[in-house]
Amino acid sequence: MNIKIRKQNKDGIVRLESSNEIKEFIENDEKLLLCFKGKDSSGIIELDKKDIEKISRHLEINNPFQGSRILKFEK
Repeated sequence: MNIKIRKQNKDGIVRLESSNEIKEFIENDEKLLLCFKGKDSSGIIELDKKDIEKISRHLEINNPFQGSRILKFEK
C-alpha cells in the first residue's frame, strides 16, 4: 500500500510518501480500522460507515476487476 499525503504548515505544503503493508483490520459496528506499518512509518486509517458505503458503491459502478481473470497454478 502506498500512502501520499499533502499537509499545510507554516512553511507551505509538505508532501509525505510512504510504502507500507497492511498488518491488521479491526472492525466494529461504527468503524473499520486499517492498521499499517512500514520501515519508517506506521499508522491507522479510520473509515466510518459512510466512507465504506461510498467506496462500495464506487466499486460496484466502476468495477476495476471487470474482465480480469484469476490464474491458479498447481506445483
